[in-house]
Amino acid sequence: MNKNVAVIRGDGIGPEIVEQAISVLDRAAELFGHNFSYTDVDMGGCAIDKWGDPLPQEMLERCVNSDSVLLGAVGGDKWNDVPGHMRPEKGLLRLRSGMGVYSNNRPAKIWPQLAGASPLKKSIVDKGIDFIIVRELIGGIYFGEHKTDDIGGMQHATDVLSYSEDEIERIGRIGFETARKRNKKLCSVEKSNVLDSSRLWKKVMHRLAGEYHDVELTDMLVDNCAMQIVKNPAQFDVIVTENMFGDILSDEASMITCSIGMIPSSSLGSSSCGLYEPIHGSAPDIAGRDIANPIGTILSAAMMLRYSFDMPAEADCIERAVSDVLDEGYRTSDIMPSDTEGASKCRRIGCSECGKLIAERLRKE
Repeated sequence: MNKNVAVIRGDGIGPEIVEQAISVLDRAAELFGHNFSYTDVDMGGCAIDKWGDPLPQEMLERCVNSDSVLLGAVGGDKWNDVPGHMRPEKGLLRLRSGMGVYSNNRPAKIWPQLAGASPLKKSIVDKGIDFIIVRELIGGIYFGEHKTDDIGGMQHATDVLSYSEDEIERIGRIGFETARKRNKKLCSVEKSNVLDSSRLWKKVMHRLAGEYHDVELTDMLVDNCAMQIVKNPAQFDVIVTENMFGDILSDEASMITCSIGMIPSSSLGSSSCGLYEPIHGSAPDIAGRDIANPIGTILSAAMMLRYSFDMPAEADCIERAVSDVLDEGYRTSDIMPSDTEGASKCRRIGCSECGKLIAERLRKE
């Protein structure tokens, strides 16, 4: 099978981690008889430097015309002082909107080999951590009006949070369908005791529940959810929530599983062309030092094979290889045990060696 992947290497550690993901994809293609071609796309700070735009129209079209998009990371302190509409992150928002991807799915699952590295108590971790956050991606406060006015000699900033019924319904259906394929438990997270948008969110979710009698729907306020994720994460199966809440909660969830560098994500819309990326940032402080963790990007590539290319065996193959490398005690710096005894049983490796080891361990079942 031939597939064209739009590749956004981005900023900071982005080029390093994407390079390792591509090496794993190439090995999987060789093993299973596929051909993956890659189209480079400039986005983020590097695009600002080169084109004066965080996502030129030509680059967006390359993504839209591809079979799927693999992204490293964008942004960094270098571009902190550029105008708001020109920041690297605006390129990412425009990419999501241009591709029409409205559902971001972020798994929070602890690898057994890393359970001891979770910041949570062992008694909590032993109950299990395995849930998915389904985040609405192209609505809400990130896509509302943003302005700063001078009123009476004082600056006044406004950010508009808006959701329509159909926007909530389409992400709600993704949440229910995801739960139906897992353990049939869906938790809808909002702030309906304060926000009108959340009251509409809750109303739509309960209407949809009438179509999904096999799925148990519960409601939870976002502040309580933030607490419950660290107090009792085993209670969750699928969480569905709006854009900003999902952004914050998914970062929290990533840390209880050991490292943000381990977590992949997929962003999908009505077509099979999706956007796949690790959930971490560009980490410019460690860029170029070959110490970044590429596993989140490699697992994002596996998600691309599974959800956009309908290649579940190939995705399983990559995930097994990651598990094998962890079983053998290899660790990048961010997932090395902090205690002397644990560290003595592991070997610290860099970004490039991590990718190489995973690629070498790919095998058909």
